Amino acid sequence: MPHFEDFYAAKLRGSLGVTDADSVLDLRGANRARAEASLKDMLERSRFAKGKTVAIRLDPPPEGGGETLFQPAGRLLLDAKRRGLIERLQTLPAQDGLGFYVALSGRAERTPM
Repeated sequence: MPHFEDFYAAKLRGSLGVTDADSVLDLRGANRARAEASLKDMLERSRFAKGKTVAIRLDPPPEGGGETLFQPAGRLLLDAKRRGLIERLQTLPAQDGLGFYVALSGRAERTPM
């Protein structure tokens, strides 16, 4: 069996999930306003810290269907990716439930003059 670097071995096993993340932001049970505030706070703090990975967990749809935080959270994260605050954005694998795996860009390194 050939040896793979951890990153490539994880890709072969499937999507990166909760166990691969540096931290977890659990928004299960949160209302929309609180969830959006938590995501914005996470993104704002990431601008001043070293880059890291975060698993964002969301509630599954209620029995019989209904609205979830998946779409509003996804829009907010996609906008942050466009602004360069997020390097990688993907959904969590099915076994981890509903949510996202995010690699935050972190503070930009300054070059000495």
